[in-house]
Parts: sequence; C-alpha cells; structure tokens
Amino acid sequence: MPLARSLSVTSLTGLEDWDDDFDQEDAILFEIAWEVANKVGGIYTVIQTKARLTVEEWGENYFLIGPYFEHNVRTQVELIEPPNPAVRRTIESMNSKGCKVYFGRWLIEGGPYVILLDIGATAWSLDQWKTELWDSCSIGIPWYDREANDAVLFGFLTAWFLGEFVAQCEENPYIVAHFHEWLAGVGLILCRIRKLPVATIFTTHATLLGRYLCAGNVDFYNNLQHIYHRYCMERAAVHCTHVFTTVSQITAVEAEHLLKRKPDFVTPNGLNVKKFSAMHEFQNLHAQSKAFGLQFGSVHILFIAGRYEFSNKGADIFLEALSRLNYLLRVNQSETTVVAFFIMPARTNNFNVETLKGQAVRKQLWDTANAVKEKFGKKLYESLLVGQLPDLNKMMDKEDFTMMKRAIFGTQRHSLPPVCTHNMLDDSTDPILNSIRRMGLFNSKHFYKERLHFLFFPWIMRSLSGACTVMGIPSVSTNLSGFGCFMEEHIADPSAYGIYILDRRFRGVDESCNQLTSFLYSFCQQTRRQRIIQRNRTERLSDLLDWKYLGRYYMYARHMALAKAFPDKFTYEPHEPSTVQGFKYPRPASVPPSPSLSRHSSPHHSETEEDDERYDEDLEAEKDRQNIKPVAMITMNMSLNSGSDWRRCNSKKGSVDLGSNATSTASSMTSSASSPTELCSPSSSIIDERN
Repeated sequence: MPLARSLSVTSLTGLEDWDDDFDQEDAILFEIAWEVANKVGGIYTVIQTKARLTVEEWGENYFLIGPYFEHNVRTQVELIEPPNPAVRRTIESMNSKGCKVYFGRWLIEGGPYVILLDIGATAWSLDQWKTELWDSCSIGIPWYDREANDAVLFGFLTAWFLGEFVAQCEENPYIVAHFHEWLAGVGLILCRIRKLPVATIFTTHATLLGRYLCAGNVDFYNNLQHIYHRYCMERAAVHCTHVFTTVSQITAVEAEHLLKRKPDFVTPNGLNVKKFSAMHEFQNLHAQSKAFGLQFGSVHILFIAGRYEFSNKGADIFLEALSRLNYLLRVNQSETTVVAFFIMPARTNNFNVETLKGQAVRKQLWDTANAVKEKFGKKLYESLLVGQLPDLNKMMDKEDFTMMKRAIFGTQRHSLPPVCTHNMLDDSTDPILNSIRRMGLFNSKHFYKERLHFLFFPWIMRSLSGACTVMGIPSVSTNLSGFGCFMEEHIADPSAYGIYILDRRFRGVDESCNQLTSFLYSFCQQTRRQRIIQRNRTERLSDLLDWKYLGRYYMYARHMALAKAFPDKFTYEPHEPSTVQGFKYPRPASVPPSPSLSRHSSPHHSETEEDDERYDEDLEAEKDRQNIKPVAMITMNMSLNSGSDWRRCNSKKGSVDLGSNATSTASSMTSSASSPTELCSPSSSIIDERN
C-alpha cells in the first residue's frame, strides 16, 4: 500500500506557503495549451502530472483550455454541465454564434475541468482572423502551414472565450491565463491587444529556433521561410506576456538570445512521486520477470527512449559509446553482458516474423517446463505419500527428456537474431539501423558469448529522466537538457546519486563519446552491492522532483503576473535577501536500513560478493545533507537580483502579508555559479555545442 507522502519537502524551497495565505476566492486560473487532453509530446505529461497540485491550490477556480478532438474526448474526458455560472453563460453565448465549445472533467489524477474548443467548427473565419492578425501584429501566416493555421484558430477562440468570460462575470474577478508554447501564443497576443483584464504567463518548453538549429540534418536557411512566421508568433507572445518563464536554464539562455527577452525565472518540470512500503517494487518486478526469460550471470540493461530525433535525443552518441563499450568489455575479458534498447517511435507496419517466432519459442519452452514440472511434482507427491524418498532416476522418464530436447532444438536459428522488433517502412534510410550496420554491431548467433546486444523497439515509452530517478534507476543526461542542468545546480556530485551528466556544451563529439563510454563502463564494473547503494541514493532524490516542491515555482509566477496586471490590488516590493535553509532529505520509505545486516534488498542474495562491506544508512543520509546544495531559488531569479515581498492590497479579508518566507527565496543571480551571465559565456557556443 502506498505510504503517505512526506511533508518535509516544504523545507526545501524556503518559499511562503501561498496556498494557505493567499485569498483566491475572487481569482480564476485558466491554463491554455494545445496538449490539454491531447497527447502530442512532453507538455501533455507536464500538464497532466501537475493538475492534481493545481486543483488542490485553486479548487473550482481552475480550468484548462485545449483543442477538441473527438477521439481524445471519448477516452479521456467526461462531458458535464459547467458548475460555474459565468463559464456556462460564456459557452452558451459562443455556441449561439456558431462556435462549438465543450466542457467536461479530464479523467486524470485531480480531475480538473477542461474547456475544449473545436477549431474545425470555426475554420470559416480563418481568413478573417489571419487578416486581423496581420493588421494588428504584422504577422502573416501562409496558407500551406496547417499547424500555424490551427494555432491561429485556437488562439482567436481562446481570446474570444476569455473576453466573453470577462463580460459574463457579474463581479470583475482577477483572471490569470497561463499559456504554454507558441501554439497557444496567439491567444495571449490578442488578450494584450484587446486590453483584456487578464494577467498573462507564457512558458516555453523549447524555443522554435533552438529546435530547428539542433536538428543537424535540416537545411535551416532554405527552410527559414517555413518557420519565420512561427518564430514571429512565439516572439510576440514572449514580449506581450506579463511573466515569461522557461522550464530549464539552458532554454532560458536560448530565449534571451533568440527571443530577445530574459525569462523572469525558470519553472522546472516535476512528477507525482509515489513510494511503497513493500520490498523494493522494481526488484520484485525484476524477480517476476526472470521467470519468463533466460538467466545470465551479470546482465546490465541500458535504454534510451523519447522522440525519434537521432541527434537531438543523443541516439548517435549513445550508439558510438556502445560500440566503444563493447570493445572495452571484450579487451578486458569482462563477464558482463549489456543489452541496449532503443525505444523510439518510427513508421512500421507490424511485428516482424523473427520477433513472433521468438515469442512462440519462448512460450513453447515455458509450456514444456510447466508440463515436466507438473509430472515431476505428481510423482514426488505419490512417493512421499507412501512414506518413501523419491528415486531421482525414476522421476523423469524418456518422454520427458524427449519433450525437453524438442523444445531446445526449437530454439535453434539459421540467421542472426534480429535487432528490430518490427518491419520498418524506411528500413534502408533509418538512422539507427544504418548506424548499426555501419558499426557491424549485429546480434551474434552465439548470444551467450557476446558482451553487447541491441534491440530497436520502434514504439512510444512514456517515461522521463525524472521518472527514472523516482524509480531508483540511474540515468545519463547532459548539461544541455533541463533535467541535467537542474541536477547539476542542486547536487554537488550527481554521479554519486546515479545521475551522470554528460558535458555536451563545452566538449566536442568525440570527447563526449569517450565520457559516456567511461560512464557506462564504470557502471558495468560495479558490484551488486554498489548498485544497490547507488539505487537507494538515486531514489532519495525523488522529493527534489516532486510537484509538491516544484509546483511552488508556478505559484510564484502567478503571483508575479497578478502584481504586474493588477498593481492596485497586488504589490511587489523588492528587498534584501536573507539566509535560506538548505535541503533536508527524508529517508525514502522503500530503502532498508542496511542491505547487509537486516534483510536483502533483492529476492536473491549474491553469494559471490563479500559481506564485510557495511552500509550505514544514517551515514549515507548525513552525506546526502552535506552533498545537496542549498536552494537559493537560483532558477527563479533569472531577472530578479533580490528577494521579493508580496502583499495583497484592499482584499475582502484585509491586507494579507505573503512575504515572510518569500524574502528568503531570492538570492543574487549574479553571485551564483549558475547565473545566466556565466551560462552565456561563451554565448556563441550554445547552438554549436547542441549538435
């Protein structure tokens, strides 16, 4: 059963607990994104996992706005009548004018309200709205860019809804509208052009130009005409918003140079962390999975998962590092076996024949073993029933051996084991398969003798680096990713906690490959006890990634937006920062006091390793407290060089002071080692090193 989450994470941030002090009865939060109830990429996961915490904070005053797609609504949304009278009147008014607006509850944790806008129902207004966008912003949208046209329709409908909502409210509420990515940016631009009384926040998860420049196989300059209007939409939204945030420090540097505005601060992405009181969950699953596969002496599983962007996601460097790792394992005559999985969605038509044969052979082996086991158990029972010890020579007859030999012969193959599970539609041009062919990294017939094996699974895996950390799985990231930058900022020695940070910013490709090879080889050389200790340390970082902590950055963004949009009701008073209390990690519930002295952390204990190496959990926890850097809200202070004092003025309940702890959250960005100034030096290397 899941344990109650520890509340000690409230000491991590040094921020004021705003959800207790801030009066939100007359405030409304709308969060707008193209991926609301619409799975496209990682933004869907961010909004989905953050919803429960936001619902707890805002209650019935929190609404998500997204596009309407019938196939998504059927499986994810329960359509209901709006409980808010103003929202109900707004939807009725828009529907009476030819729009199709749907209201429901998103069937995820927290059950937030969603307002879905059918862009197809108002496609007849596209030319008119594009003309209005050109007249007001000088942004022209070409007819052939369907995604940009959808963004225009979605943006105008969003602005229409917010304007109608303001008109339908009997009392003027304080509205906060949080827009994610350029696809929702047109709505923000129109809110400011039409001077709607809305506090706006714009969050970019990756800049458009950054995405295109990172793609090494894209002819950037010849395709500039196809992306310039998108860039204009993104840049206009960035400069129109009250508060501009990014999800990582590296994206903040990109935005400052490419979008020409320094983000107000960083709002890192988090997860909903859940822990269990039983024996380590994934070791239990590992023990169960062993029953369905072959047993090896020492097998390490490595995997890379994400969007199929061969260079952007690091598949090219991972392949090269695996080739070098294979060489090191063979030269040093290592007994370690490495199985590498590439889990990236690609175009396929079905499972290939070899994969289906493998499944059939495995099932035959399993059925044969069960049949022999059942006959063996029956004879053993009959022997014990008459009070005799069994004669092992008579327990299995000739028929049993014939069945087992037939099953073993069925496993023989006359071709190399496949490296891909599916029939690829672009097999001859697929970059992963071509790299495997170029390096000669095919799976050998002598599976047990080879040290490295590949499997390309062209499917979607919904996981993140942060999710691996929560599960206690060591991971490799880079200093050009949000997760890697966040860990480097908060952890003094990330590798000690199973977070290996690859230097892709200040090292060349060959040096980065060597560094990754070193990481992988050192991991393969660890003993079982060392891996257990590292796993426990990795899992101990889970509180750092919990939305209970990281959600406070979003709270801060909303308060800043309110202060900028409604200065007569909300004020922001900068003052000198004070000392901040550092991290204090609780002991993870699933980590045993001592793997060597109490009970084994795995179902099967290794008898080959020495037991005189003690593991002191209290000593490890003390090392953690010394190794974790104190939080000074560095990411928040991208543009604020001192603390901030928030006060609500002239509210119904009188003046509410929100600044007692907020003063301690903001330390000077210029004195931090992770300041934007240092991140930008050298400024010209940011795009080159991303490749």
